[in-house]
Amino acid sequence: MADIKGIIFDYGGTIDTRGVHWSEIIWDGYQAAHIDIDKESFRECYVFAERELARAQHILPHHNFYDLLLIKMRIELGYLVEQGKFDAAALEKKAAEIAQYCYDQARCCIEEARPTLESLYNRYPMVLVSNFYGNVESVLTDFNLRQYFKQIIESAVVGVRKPDPQIFALGVEALGLPAQEVLVIGDSYKKDIVPAESLGCRVAWIKGKGWTAEEDAVVHPAIIKKLSDVLDAVL
Repeated sequence: MADIKGIIFDYGGTIDTRGVHWSEIIWDGYQAAHIDIDKESFRECYVFAERELARAQHILPHHNFYDLLLIKMRIELGYLVEQGKFDAAALEKKAAEIAQYCYDQARCCIEEARPTLESLYNRYPMVLVSNFYGNVESVLTDFNLRQYFKQIIESAVVGVRKPDPQIFALGVEALGLPAQEVLVIGDSYKKDIVPAESLGCRVAWIKGKGWTAEEDAVVHPAIIKKLSDVLDAVL
């Protein structure tokens, strides 16, 4: 990849979970909080919360990642209460426990990724392209990540969501480079790798446990095991 002159990063799952789908991190948080539900019920409440967050503006621009997680956990556990699978009296306490667990996990992963981000930032212009809730600037600032990216392309702000290639086209435009000279780093085959390649970008897929068995079974020559593997490819 000697011809790479700029980098587009995905955020969630790429920088903050080592490529593991966020549902798996939250599921681990449920286990740590000793919430006794089955995985199928958890996936139902996870999907419900994602749809509710897309439907209404629960997340505001000033919310950091802990704030986001707490709001999301309240929605998830509220759904379980409505289904008769969780005690309403424990909702606030357990929502805070899960949110703190997930926030701590994210911070740990981010600090692990920071040396790689620093190395790439010192050599390439970088842009962030993310499906997010309108508060990614606050999340990045809280985690001391904002300085690495010359521009942020956030779905809730620009009105385009992955897997639409147009959101990556906006990232390429922000870099001011031909797509062939841009490396896209992401954790989702369908939402990052496929649309980026459709534009002619180079790709690096940090692949952890995904949402579906179908995606887990996909193979690709650009799979990397950890974010720091990118350095071997481009430096």
